[in-house]
Amino acid sequence: MKELLRNINIDDYNYNLPEERIAQYPVEERDKSRLLVYRKGEISGDIFRNITDYLSPDTLLVFNNTRVIRARLLFTKASGAGIEIFCLEPLSPADYERSFRSASPVEWKCIIGNLKKWKREILITRFTCRGKPYELAARKLSQEGEAWRINFSWAPADISFGEVIESAGHIPLPPYIKRHDEDEDYKRYQTVYSRIEGSVAAPTAGLHFTEVVLRNILNKGIRCVDITLHVGAGTFQPVRSNDISMHEMHSEYFLISRDTIQTLLENKGRIVAVGTTSVRTLESLYWLGVKISRNPSVTDSGLTTGQWEPYENGEKISVEESIESLLNFMKTRQKEILQASTRIMIVPGYEFRMINGLITNFHQPGSTLLLLVSAWTGSEWRRIYSFALENGFRFLSYGDCSLLFR
Repeated sequence: MKELLRNINIDDYNYNLPEERIAQYPVEERDKSRLLVYRKGEISGDIFRNITDYLSPDTLLVFNNTRVIRARLLFTKASGAGIEIFCLEPLSPADYERSFRSASPVEWKCIIGNLKKWKREILITRFTCRGKPYELAARKLSQEGEAWRINFSWAPADISFGEVIESAGHIPLPPYIKRHDEDEDYKRYQTVYSRIEGSVAAPTAGLHFTEVVLRNILNKGIRCVDITLHVGAGTFQPVRSNDISMHEMHSEYFLISRDTIQTLLENKGRIVAVGTTSVRTLESLYWLGVKISRNPSVTDSGLTTGQWEPYENGEKISVEESIESLLNFMKTRQKEILQASTRIMIVPGYEFRMINGLITNFHQPGSTLLLLVSAWTGSEWRRIYSFALENGFRFLSYGDCSLLFR
């Protein structure tokens, strides 16, 4: 592993991205965004609505159906100082569904903006839900790494925390979108197939899909399955060191059904991932299967893929053996849904096991997402990005899209 990481210099994954090429708003119609297609060394351009023309009928598309929550909560102290609390993940109750359903106080891991201005006092903000006034209180409990454990309570306590943040919170647009969130963002910074709440960033490759495109996909006979990975704020965290081994990935939680895992196994060699979050989930599945094949008695707390685990693990087994180990584990434990977490970091030199194609937006210079794209396309990423820059493609979350084959 050390030799592989030593050969990665983050400066080699930088490029000049002019500010005006970063999309501040989405295009008027989702599927009218532009599409770059890279196949067998050839690069071409089209519009996203025609993506079906580039997918064979035996393709299996894997979508991330996570839904973005209104994770930014804004408070104003009596002094006038503004404090922003960015909700990252639930701590008590420790899973998203129970936390969102709770009508009692909850605790979340949060990033705090203007932290120096918040001493010990309880912060209060007022909001309305279905025309009724409420107060939300935030109390700082303890530090959790670079984040903080925050206790949230509200009065009257006759609504759930999910309803609280739905009414009081703001859509967490990425920091490179230099504007406040607007009402339209709540619709456009979600995929049309989003269902399971928990993300603080959108799986942006999915933003281009419309009901028309999905209908065209099904009409061509292409199969589709859903996974759920709740995207964390770490997706925006820049790589600050040339030594890539110093970069720390945050854990992200994912859910996937046993039926879907079986479908993945049956469609090995034909899988196209919609977005880097789907890639990370699928590749993490393989490594979970490897872990279970070595230790079938692994506990639920062991269902996690470490950041460098794929590079430290010398054992190579087939995809079939890995996924069958996972399926047998779920059957034995009577699990219909696999709940796990991953910190996997995919860098150049990684050997992909699960995917055969990737749909993804254009990513920031020197980012972990660009490293993943480079791991997939090799040095061709520079030619792909140069084509996009020279031909007016829009970049980052609200930008255009690419379909990349090996």
